Amino acid sequence: MTTTRSSSNRPQGPRSRSTVYGYPRQGPGRQLKKLTEAYWAGRLDADAFLAQTRELRRARWIELRDAGIDEIPSNDFSYYDHVLDTAVMLGALPRRHAPALADAGQSPAARLDRYFALARGNDDAAPLEMTKWFTTNYHYLVPELRPDMEFRLDPTKPLSEFREARELGLTTRPVILGPVSFLLLSKREPGVPGDFQPLSLLGKIICPYLELIRRLFDAGAEWVQFDEPCLVADQPAQVLDAVATAYATLCAEEFRPRLLVATYFDRLGDALPVLADSPVDGIAMDITGPARANIDDLAAIGGIPTKRLVAGVVDGRNVWRTDLAAALSTLGTLLGLAGQVDVSASCSLLHVPLSIEFERQLDPQIAGWLAFARQKLEEIVILTRGLNDGWEAVAGDLQVSAARRATRLASPIVQVDAVRRRAAEAAGLPRTRRSPYAERRIVQRRQLGLPALPTTTIGSFPQTPALRAARAKLRAGELDAAGYEALIEAEIAAVIAEQEAAGLDVLVHGEPERNDMVQYFAEQLDGFLTTAEGWVQSYGTRYVRPPIVVGDVARRGPMTVRWATYAAGRTQKPVKGMLTGPVTMLAWSFVRDDLPRAEVARQVALALRDEVLDLEAAGLRVIQIDEPALRESLPLRNADRAEYLSWAVDAFRLVTSGVRDETQIHTHMCYAEFGDILQALIDMDADVISLEAARSDMAIVTDLARAGYPNDIGPGVWDVHSPRIPTVQEIVDRIHLALKECPADRLWINPDCGLKTRGYAEVRPALANMVAAARAVRAELGLV
Repeated sequence: MTTTRSSSNRPQGPRSRSTVYGYPRQGPGRQLKKLTEAYWAGRLDADAFLAQTRELRRARWIELRDAGIDEIPSNDFSYYDHVLDTAVMLGALPRRHAPALADAGQSPAARLDRYFALARGNDDAAPLEMTKWFTTNYHYLVPELRPDMEFRLDPTKPLSEFREARELGLTTRPVILGPVSFLLLSKREPGVPGDFQPLSLLGKIICPYLELIRRLFDAGAEWVQFDEPCLVADQPAQVLDAVATAYATLCAEEFRPRLLVATYFDRLGDALPVLADSPVDGIAMDITGPARANIDDLAAIGGIPTKRLVAGVVDGRNVWRTDLAAALSTLGTLLGLAGQVDVSASCSLLHVPLSIEFERQLDPQIAGWLAFARQKLEEIVILTRGLNDGWEAVAGDLQVSAARRATRLASPIVQVDAVRRRAAEAAGLPRTRRSPYAERRIVQRRQLGLPALPTTTIGSFPQTPALRAARAKLRAGELDAAGYEALIEAEIAAVIAEQEAAGLDVLVHGEPERNDMVQYFAEQLDGFLTTAEGWVQSYGTRYVRPPIVVGDVARRGPMTVRWATYAAGRTQKPVKGMLTGPVTMLAWSFVRDDLPRAEVARQVALALRDEVLDLEAAGLRVIQIDEPALRESLPLRNADRAEYLSWAVDAFRLVTSGVRDETQIHTHMCYAEFGDILQALIDMDADVISLEAARSDMAIVTDLARAGYPNDIGPGVWDVHSPRIPTVQEIVDRIHLALKECPADRLWINPDCGLKTRGYAEVRPALANMVAAARAVRAELGLV
């Protein structure tokens, strides 16, 4: 690939425009979260909620306009999830939630409650399944479809938001999840025959999409963006044909806006010539990381000289400042490959925090290395100006960019020789346990003395307002360390008592000292940086603050031993030590871009290995290393997967391989499609694996059985991301589903995930029902 330096004597042609695919929804201070939770709690009525969220949207558009963004998106805002929004817009709702398709005469409160019921469930119906959005930590709600589904357009949301922006003098570009990706991201509604494929509904779904673009055109829209992210994964000819058919049909509409098909997270591959040959007016694509291959692929097909190219040269997934000179050079190359080249981030900025300006505690030099959403807007505007007016017009910005990169690479916190040496020596450490699982299992069962179908939880217990207030007071200096630790001890004692009262078999300490399962460890590891206001949406009103890996990683000292041993001393039952695994530590952090991810994972694994051995030495007989992000980090392209799984499994086994046979190793994963990594799950060789399963009717147990999974399994029988309390009978039914595929002597009973986001009013009865269900099935099977 060659690069071209653009000059101030740019050839005559359309001027480049700056744009973004989408922008963070929450607002400063996470207003959206607070408004939504206030509405759920009844502290805010529907009219007030709608008015205040409208102002939040307006503020986002004004921010983008004032930053200098030429073409601003709309309909990228969501109260909960954009895939859910699309399902509601299309009337694509499961039968159990059919009332959620609101008629025009329904009240705002009724419409909102039915919308949120799809996401959270209610007394009448379970929610939609939730899973990860490609390789990110964002979760989307999975639409459920059936062969006889009749789609019916409700364009209220995209039209009203477009018109709201027009009131500010802005003609926005509505962003809509495209028809092919919507179908590919959907699943069969429960009870639908297994041979039904949602993609077979393409002919039906195109009609509401056609009506939508007509309505948007009539409202004044000049461009509409259809997101088709599924096209960056390997797709069969059937899917590529569906893309060609869908966009030929949409573009045949006589009176329509121009259509921009947007992709992100990886290269387009075989889908690129399909889009290039289609009548769409523009293609937006990622040009960062592995997706830089899109440049060569564009050149190989002779470019797209009659189409608009929105070039995502600013990384929308990570927080490092862009190398502006390199990005500008890339844009210069792209000028020769498209009819018009516009500048954007590689994906929606939903996946990064709002602004580095809020991180007032950071060293200014380190802050200068980082670009959150607002800073990425600045970079996009600079690159657009450089592309239009030449390098000389942005010479000062390029100098600042180069200086920041130089100081970062030269910083002593970035490379630590002792850490590099230990990571190199780790090649000689064993990656297998001392004995195979079949032998370890006998030793562990004798030592732990557990019943059949043992019950446990995943780790966290409710984070009460008192705990959050105590952490805030500790940070503010209003509570000393001794007072804080006494409060944590009291909370751990209470959590142990709760579990003993519930009758659980393997207990947890509840993690009251932990703000987040990744951040807690990042704060105690060299090489990680944590933020004060770096919030990113994970799902709904759940926001996380991903740490930043700025340099080589090492453990300063024991991180969990004190609280785990304190909990173990409060009970005669086994207590799990709880750690977050190396892959998840990276997946839920912003990782350095100057070192291969496999090497960073090895450094983290060595730090966690030390912690595991310390927990074992302190007397912990059960240790759980959570890896919920193992599947979400799987590369989208098949050709890239073997290498990733090799180093990911290696990192996990590096953490666990030093313990004795008597120590039972658990791992946990949730809210992902595991079918592609079943062999990796076997290769990890955890004694017990617990997985999310309640929303998917125990499907993962069938998948594991068919793959020959040999170790113990704990499929989640309670969906903790819904406020619904499952009945004893519901849980009994789920246990029986699991028993069809997994023998009782290898089956554990546990929730889908940690209980941090639930309240005790939900946790106590749900745990009681879970234990009662396990006991009922034991009695039924004669296992008491």
